[in-house]
Amino acid sequence: MVVLEINTPTREVMVDITDMVMQEIKKSGVVDGFCVIFVPHTTAGITINENADPTVREDIMAALEKIIPNMRFKHMEGNSDAHIKASLMGSSVTLIIENGKPLLGTWQGIYFCEFDGPRRRRVYIKFLK
Repeated sequence: MVVLEINTPTREVMVDITDMVMQEIKKSGVVDGFCVIFVPHTTAGITINENADPTVREDIMAALEKIIPNMRFKHMEGNSDAHIKASLMGSSVTLIIENGKPLLGTWQGIYFCEFDGPRRRRVYIKFLK
């Protein structure tokens, strides 16, 4: 298993980790198999989406803020919105690896989604042959 360390700069941000994951796939030597990427945090998530236009990330974060504002929740830590947003994004993605490369669409990238930063976070990657 591989552990990536990510330092998030703000409370909410989508960090493009595509290149980091690609490097780990290359190092793994897996030619045909799977790659599971897991985020072990309750206020962060992971998703695959467009990486050609950075305004897509801005739109996603703005929409999530509109749908789930940081309002008065029962949870006393003041980060309930972050828990809900993380649940919507999900805690893992699975990639198919073929010929040593992930099968991502032309415009797709892999994003670590921070909703309660800034923090030092971990992302686990497990390869299956």
